[in-house]
Amino acid sequence: MTQLGFYFDQTRCTGCYTCAVACKDWHDLDAGTVNWMRVNAIEKGRFPDLFVAYLALPCCHCTNPPCAAVCPVEAISKRASDGIVVVDRDKCPGNMDCRSACFKACSWNAPQFGPGKNAKMQKCDLCLERLEKGRQTVCVEACPMYALDVGPLSELRAKYGDCVEAEGFHYSERFKPSVIFKPKKE
Repeated sequence: MTQLGFYFDQTRCTGCYTCAVACKDWHDLDAGTVNWMRVNAIEKGRFPDLFVAYLALPCCHCTNPPCAAVCPVEAISKRASDGIVVVDRDKCPGNMDCRSACFKACSWNAPQFGPGKNAKMQKCDLCLERLEKGRQTVCVEACPMYALDVGPLSELRAKYGDCVEAEGFHYSERFKPSVIFKPKKE
């Protein structure tokens, strides 16, 4: 199996949110609380010794996804062909019936529910329909700073190294998120 993964160069990101806006636009997500691509600002220090970094984070498409393990109806699965973690929203019982077990299990808050009653779980699907047509994910194409990349994890490691920690992100050996970073150092 080829495991697809995500690369993020934290030294290049300026926190412009173009990746998040492009994701919302491409997937027709309402301008509400659901964000398949999230950009977190990390601020440390006191003037004049300040540190600012950004962390762009979609679903990590873990090797051992905790969200899939706890889903009571197996609505979340990992594709054998490429390791993408997908959601069958027709199977999802909604946030009222399952008590949002998948949301609670994910260390990175990737599974999300809309604001409506009994909303179905949704999350980044790594732009599956684009990848199947040989195109890159919309977040990678939209990034003006070239801080993002998506591809086979082995190729990303060969190209960018194998750093799995970044400011604001802590790797889990148990879940093995499919991410590579170039971290910004304090």
